[in-house]
Amino acid sequence: MAQSNIEWTELTWNPVTGCNKISPGCKFCYAEVMTRRLQAMGIDKYKDGFNIRTHSDALSIPFTWKKSKIVFVNSMSDLFHPEVPLDFIKAVFSVMNSTPQHIYQVLTKRSERLLELSNELNWTENIWMGVSVESEEYAYRINELSKTNAKIKFLSIEPLIAPVKTMDLKEIDWVIVGGESGHKARPIKKEWIDSIRIKCNKESVAFFFKQWGKPQFNINPGDPTISSDHPQHAKGGCQLDGEIYREMPHKAA
Repeated sequence: MAQSNIEWTELTWNPVTGCNKISPGCKFCYAEVMTRRLQAMGIDKYKDGFNIRTHSDALSIPFTWKKSKIVFVNSMSDLFHPEVPLDFIKAVFSVMNSTPQHIYQVLTKRSERLLELSNELNWTENIWMGVSVESEEYAYRINELSKTNAKIKFLSIEPLIAPVKTMDLKEIDWVIVGGESGHKARPIKKEWIDSIRIKCNKESVAFFFKQWGKPQFNINPGDPTISSDHPQHAKGGCQLDGEIYREMPHKAA
């Protein structure tokens, strides 16, 4: 368990570590970079590098939190990776089912396996299920998420590296949008962001704009949230037309 700097969560919990790249959004995977760093530091959990590993000893951690938390599950992996056994996925779900005081945010790029296993999992209200969609090519993940039994469904459109025009939001509760960061980051365009925000507004879906990614991507160089001293600072700033959009799912309000 670790405190998180991710704007839409509080903690990260990693009962699984390791992954592999499957689409363009993975190109500059922060988890892979962080794994190399932790491995070099001699952290035992990451001794096998970015290979998939399950960690049964981590399953007890949520029971030790004294206050309710918002938790990003497997920030260093993908719970629905094909190398993660179904029994272990069920064990993770059992922990989440047994700790309803916490909200768990699960995010995957493997929407096909998510849908395949959906009926075998216990989807309590505190489990928010999301898929990553970085461009139009991967909008099919939205449809597969929509068919699952998750009570709250969300999209992480980050990094947004191309327009996403086909978005059926009828079953979606929350959309997060963000630009890529890092020295080789691919640019984000305001018109891409605006089209998603407008659609969310039309469909009454909560919209969360996380970041522009880099200051040079932000069309407003005077955005005060670019400054690290701003209380709502984000990489490259996070204002859109002078507003900060950090809505959370309406069902959870």
